[in-house]
Amino acid sequence: MDSLTQIVLGASVAEAVAGKKFGNKAILWGAIAGTIPDLDVFFRFLYHPIEASLVHRGITHSLLFAICVSPILAHFISKLYKSQNEYKTWLYLFFGAIVTHPILDMFTNYGTQFLWPFHFRISFNTIFVMDPLYTLPFLICVLISMFIGRNTRLRRRINYFGLGYSSLYLIWGIVIKLFILSNTEHYFKEAGIENTNRVMVKPMPLTSFYWNIIGESENEFVLGYKSIFYSFDKNDVQIISKRNHIPINKLKWKGQNYSNDLRLFCNDYGFVTKKDSSLYFFDLRFGVSTMLTDKKNREPFFGYILQTNNAGEIVKTTPYRPSKLWSEVDFDNYVKRIFHK
Repeated sequence: MDSLTQIVLGASVAEAVAGKKFGNKAILWGAIAGTIPDLDVFFRFLYHPIEASLVHRGITHSLLFAICVSPILAHFISKLYKSQNEYKTWLYLFFGAIVTHPILDMFTNYGTQFLWPFHFRISFNTIFVMDPLYTLPFLICVLISMFIGRNTRLRRRINYFGLGYSSLYLIWGIVIKLFILSNTEHYFKEAGIENTNRVMVKPMPLTSFYWNIIGESENEFVLGYKSIFYSFDKNDVQIISKRNHIPINKLKWKGQNYSNDLRLFCNDYGFVTKKDSSLYFFDLRFGVSTMLTDKKNREPFFGYILQTNNAGEIVKTTPYRPSKLWSEVDFDNYVKRIFHK
C-alpha cells in the first residue's frame, strides 16, 4: 500500500497498544515504524532491475524481520524516554506497527514474502495499492484521536472504530472478489470465450467497486471488467493474442539468465513482444490503461524494456514507462465507468 496508508495503520495499531500510556508519542512512533518495511526501496539500486522487483517486499516484509527489529527499537526508545520499565509495551508497539505493514500488503497484487526465507509471495489481490475509501476514513479517526485526552474512553473508541472499519473494508474486498471469481466462467461465455485455463480477478485503480478479470487460454489473454453496480459488459472485453509473443523461457541473456525470475515475479501472467529493435516484457497483473483512458490507450501499466545486442542477447533491462498514458487519462469518464455502463 502507499506510504500514507501504512503510516495511518502503524499509528492506529500503536495507539491501540500503548496510547493510554504514551499518548501521542505512541502514534508518532507507530507511524514511523509503519514505514520501516518500505525502506527496502533505497537498496534497489544494488540489484538488477528484475532482481530488485523480487527483493522489494521481501525480507523487510517478513514476520522474521518484525520479530528481529522490534526488540532493538524497543530497547533504544525505552532508553531515550528513560522508561526501561515499559520495554515490553514498546516491544508490543513496534512489533504491532511493523508486522501489520506486510499483512496489509498481502491484500494487494504485489504481495509479500511474509514467510521469508521461503520465496513464495502471499497475495490476495483484493485491494488496490491506493484506495481512498480505505485510507481517508481511517486517517480521520487517527487525527481525531490525537486531539482527545489519552485517558478518555472516547479516544480509544474512535481509534478502534478506525481499525474496525479498515478491517471490514478488507473483508469487503475478499467477498466481492470471491463473488466475481465465481461468475467469471459465465461472464466469458457471454463474450463467446469458453477455453480459459485459469483466471485472475483484481481491483481496478483507486476503488473496490470496479474489477479487472484476466483469463488465459493456450492462444490468448482475455481482459474483462466488472462493476458491482451493473452487469458484465462483453463489449469491454479485450483480447491479447499470444501469436507474436516470445516465450519467456526462450529469451537469450548475456550473462545471468533472468527468465525464471520474470516468470516467478509475474506468476506467468506476463508476456514478451518485439517492438522496433527492443523486446518488451509486460506484466498483466498490474493491468492495462484501457479503461483509464476511455479506450484511447491500451498499453500495460508495468513492464521492462529488454535491449538486445546483434546476437539477440539481452544486455540491458530498464523499467517500462507508458508513453502517453498520463496525458490520455480521462479520470471523469473512469469514475463514470465505475457506476454506469
